[in-house]
Amino acid sequence: MNKLTVLSLTGLLLGSLLTACGSESDPQANTQTEQHQQESQHNEQAEQHVREVHLTEQQEKNLGIKVETLSEGNASSTISRPASVGYDLDQIAKVGPRIEAKVVKVIKDLGDQVEKDEPIALMSSVGLGKAKAEYIRLRTELKAEKAHYEREESLYEQEISSRAEMLQAEAHYQEAKASFNAAAESLRLYGLSKKDVQQIEAGSDKPLSHFYLTSPLNGVIQERDISPGQTISPSETPIHVTNLSKMWVMIDAYEQDIRYLDKGQSVSLSVRSIPGETFEGKTDWVSYSLEKQTRTMPVRAVVENPNRKLRAGMFGTARISTGKERNVAMLPIDAVQTIENEQVVFVPGKEDRSYKPVEVMLGSENEGYVEIASGLKPGQQAVIAGAFDLKSALTAQGRSASHGH
Repeated sequence: MNKLTVLSLTGLLLGSLLTACGSESDPQANTQTEQHQQESQHNEQAEQHVREVHLTEQQEKNLGIKVETLSEGNASSTISRPASVGYDLDQIAKVGPRIEAKVVKVIKDLGDQVEKDEPIALMSSVGLGKAKAEYIRLRTELKAEKAHYEREESLYEQEISSRAEMLQAEAHYQEAKASFNAAAESLRLYGLSKKDVQQIEAGSDKPLSHFYLTSPLNGVIQERDISPGQTISPSETPIHVTNLSKMWVMIDAYEQDIRYLDKGQSVSLSVRSIPGETFEGKTDWVSYSLEKQTRTMPVRAVVENPNRKLRAGMFGTARISTGKERNVAMLPIDAVQTIENEQVVFVPGKEDRSYKPVEVMLGSENEGYVEIASGLKPGQQAVIAGAFDLKSALTAQGRSASHGH
């Protein structure tokens, strides 16, 4: 056997050994993967098992577990739902200059009451001053052209002047009138009132560049972001005036409430921070869509706010008088338990004498019963007696499982 043949055989032998090792490692890797998957499935099943209570027949009897099929019950025509208070956006005015201007003096501060058209800040604008000067010039020119036209008209009637001279004077007068009216309208666009424009005079002690930012409504200064010397652009609205006599109340209704809600229904609001008082209003909007995360349906009400006690951001409960008696799933209050900050009701599991908690959202209470707004529907079975003992067993079972790990 020559040297080349020996090398070839050695290479073939090494290759076969490597192949054999590879073929042995693959089944081992597959076996480990399968074991891992089985362990994951086992853990998932164990976790799911912990969320269920399994009882013997004797235990079930001793605990007095009672299961019934949920049926529709008559609930009050008043729907009580969580609500939050916000500003009436139709009663908020965002105030700013319509031409670039510098703040001369701030007249009203945060929290100050203002009346409609009352000055909030004194401003100065070079551009406005030039526009006022042009307005004064055009007003003087208009007076001169009007006088000239009236004189030419009189001379024409006396046959002293020609018709062509009168018509030319009339044309100059109409042109001056149009230019004057355009200048006045420009000042109106800058935010000056008709009275302000009429009071513009040359040689006045008040600089032509000065003007006031005024409030467009009765309200309170809710936001102020200006200081003397600051230059404000026309796109800025640094002052917010809010009329607080009415507030918007956003109510979180449930899907089951849709057929009972409408615009114009009476609302009574109570808030946690003002115990013993209620605020009255009416619904003015019911959403056509549900919130994706909470599955609640927004409803808006406009509520009276005497003495401005309600503040934006407050939370409370809104009671909507629907005038319609509702048919909803009702349960004894004791059937609802709280587990890990969730309100749950126990329902039968897949196996005999097994029970699992289902998260629910609750509605109004009435004579020891509570309505189930979501999570369970009429026709489904639920535990109506022994729920507290099931909760205790489930909690103990969870602790045992955690200690076992």
